[in-house]
Amino acid sequence: MTGSERLLFFFIGLVTTFVFIRISVRMIRAKVRWWPRNIVHGDTHVHHVVFGTVLLLLSSVTGLLIPDDLYGARCAAAAGLGVGAALVLDEFALILHLRDVYWMKAGRLSVDAVFLAVGLTGLFLLGARPLGYDEVLQLNPETTPSDTFTLRLVAIGVNLCFAIVALLKGKIWTGLLGLLVPVVPAVGAVRLARPGSPWARWRYPDGSRKLSRAYRREARLRQPIIKAKIAVQEFISGRHDLPDHDRP
Repeated sequence: MTGSERLLFFFIGLVTTFVFIRISVRMIRAKVRWWPRNIVHGDTHVHHVVFGTVLLLLSSVTGLLIPDDLYGARCAAAAGLGVGAALVLDEFALILHLRDVYWMKAGRLSVDAVFLAVGLTGLFLLGARPLGYDEVLQLNPETTPSDTFTLRLVAIGVNLCFAIVALLKGKIWTGLLGLLVPVVPAVGAVRLARPGSPWARWRYPDGSRKLSRAYRREARLRQPIIKAKIAVQEFISGRHDLPDHDRP
């Protein structure tokens, strides 16, 4: 079995579980009488991130122990890993905030996390690899000319630095895509940071010209894109419209 085949089963488990769990929570929220309720133990609502964490651990350890010749079992372990990842990422915002923000605006971060995981996994399935991945595997300082060896390492390092700067500037997709496609992170790194990003907090003082430009650019370019993204997300995952103080 190749790594791509295992990744395909992971991808299937991730996508199907996310779709199912979002249908389930929407049915629960709509109080459909014939649909199962939330799992409650005493006064505690047992969130599906708990089951996802357990399944992630079991699938990971099982995948390490299964011999390579047991094709079906390794497929099942990869699929189980995808199921567990979907259950955990669907409540990523809960893990981050350490409280139930599932249907609040902050809960949209969970959908972002799942979309990001699905997008990156899909790219890997299509053959994309982090920039320099193949080169690093092939580099051998004993057989590769020293100049070539050094230039490759420098190019990979510079691209990684640009990607990190883009991420610090709040450009998540640009930074991650830049790990796969050269030049992209350089563009993200030299452009203005998004307001509220770590870079903006560190480098753009209150009242500065750059911060004002960042807010204007956010309103002019980013907000229409974000509204369209939210519309797509809420079509799939449901509306995140509870006020912050209302905890279901």
